[in-house]
Amino acid sequence: MVTVVKCPTCNRDVPWREDSLFKPFCSERCKQIDLGAWASESYVIPGEPVPDDDSDPENVWSKARRADG
Repeated sequence: MVTVVKCPTCNRDVPWREDSLFKPFCSERCKQIDLGAWASESYVIPGEPVPDDDSDPENVWSKARRADG
């Protein structure tokens, strides 16, 4: 028996098999729609916002040194 999952984008049934090219999505289109939603920040992972200054490695090291005392 083949496992069937729902496409996260359109809710169509998707058989979970080796030849299902876009699993868990039903098609390239649904896969791209999902990727676009992540890229446009329509989807987010909950948590504390990360300050922009953490992208600079020097700022990260400065914070670590201050925390060590």
